[in-house]
Amino acid sequence: MSRTVLVTGATGTVSTALLNALQGADVRLKALVRDAAKANDVRGAEVFAGDLDDPGSLPPAFEEVDDLWLLVPNGPRAPENNMNALWAARQAGVERVVRLSVVGAAHDAPNRSGRLHALSDRETERCGMRWTILRPHWFMQNLLNEAGDIAAAGTFALNMGASRIGMIDARDIAACAARVLLDDPDRHHGRTYTLTGPRSLTFDEVARELGRALGRPVGYLPVGDDARRGTLLGYGVPRWIVDMLEEYARAYSSGWGDFTTDTVTELLGRGPRDVAEFIRDHAGSFTPADQP
Repeated sequence: MSRTVLVTGATGTVSTALLNALQGADVRLKALVRDAAKANDVRGAEVFAGDLDDPGSLPPAFEEVDDLWLLVPNGPRAPENNMNALWAARQAGVERVVRLSVVGAAHDAPNRSGRLHALSDRETERCGMRWTILRPHWFMQNLLNEAGDIAAAGTFALNMGASRIGMIDARDIAACAARVLLDDPDRHHGRTYTLTGPRSLTFDEVARELGRALGRPVGYLPVGDDARRGTLLGYGVPRWIVDMLEEYARAYSSGWGDFTTDTVTELLGRGPRDVAEFIRDHAGSFTPADQP
């Protein structure tokens, strides 16, 4: 008998990739979106509008669900959102939770996101359902935030200094999530998986990979925290997120992110995508509109 999977955060980067990865599998897909107007952005799933801020809005989406993919928005209410989702899952008789956490989640993490996610990880471990936690490293898709500058000026600026990071393609995170969700519920119960790419890279090395793929020079410009803060605030990024990103940047600059794991290979039977493949697949985003 096929199982029913509910995907939360269904219009986000990882959840969208997960829905794609689960297409064609013997599962019934349900998707939770905050904004009903975005229902048309979700393909291949029955869409429900609900807000993790509002537990009363959740029961219809959770009815008859066997497996919950739990992704909560990054923000100060993340533990509350996780709590509301787990409560709805328990009330509905959900059997398994696969939760997206963050790299290095711990009570003493050097960033507020890691500390908040640690609270939700602990709650998930004690939720009374089967559970698996995925902790991915820095997303390669974050580079797409710099695509406009790279296309226009051939440079991108970050406050990461000479950080070396085991960055991962979000499509590989989704593939690992799909593998866990399609396996027997007992196989991954009680496991926490840290997911990385195949190598730890500096942003100078990323710039060189961009240059090779695009056929023109691309440069990385290290900037200070104040400059980066001003840029992000100018784009309308909420101050809480800006503060969080600054904490991550400082941690990465200290060497905190300089590691890789073999977990993707162990789960998928293949290696994770390299940044060169990611860049080739998204070359159009880094290319000026007036170039072919």
